[in-house]
Amino acid sequence: MTSHREIKKQLRKEALARRDRLDEFWRIEASLEMAETARDNIQFEPGTIVSGFWPMRSEVDVRPMMFALREHGARLCLPAILDKHTIVFRELVRGAPMVDMGFGTVGPHEEAEVLDPQIMLVPLAAFDARGHRIGYGAGYYDRAISKLQDKGIEPRLIGIAFDCQEVERVPDENHDVIIPEILTESGLRRFAPEL
Repeated sequence: MTSHREIKKQLRKEALARRDRLDEFWRIEASLEMAETARDNIQFEPGTIVSGFWPMRSEVDVRPMMFALREHGARLCLPAILDKHTIVFRELVRGAPMVDMGFGTVGPHEEAEVLDPQIMLVPLAAFDARGHRIGYGAGYYDRAISKLQDKGIEPRLIGIAFDCQEVERVPDENHDVIIPEILTESGLRRFAPEL
């Protein structure tokens, strides 16, 4: 019998292959449209801390989205990889130094302030219509979200992906973090919690 881990690995591989086949210029246009959708549909108070991510490979480029949210008063941060198990979120300040984070991504320098995001734009490899996600397999975001919850912070989680990354069903596992909202080029979808 195939394990959940093996099924997820295959679903991840197939979804990322579909994403990689998207036309590069189409991805740019879709990312810009998604920035407008975020600006118009993600409401928050000025000063709210929003975590984004620096795009790698064929991911949605969330930089226009982050800047649109900054224009509405968001305080931005990006994940910084500390070790094989831990990420923290460092403040993204215009003009501050950026450093290589590995995995083809960059983040704010270690002198940047560490923040606790209240809204998290979450990268993902695949998702289903219930809000279950498949990450890249390292579990960084699951652990980071759990640490925030341990501090009493329930961040608003918004998965960021292209429609082609949707799969029929992600296998359920106890440690999974359900993403209640997914933003794709089709718009912002909200998922009702399962009973």
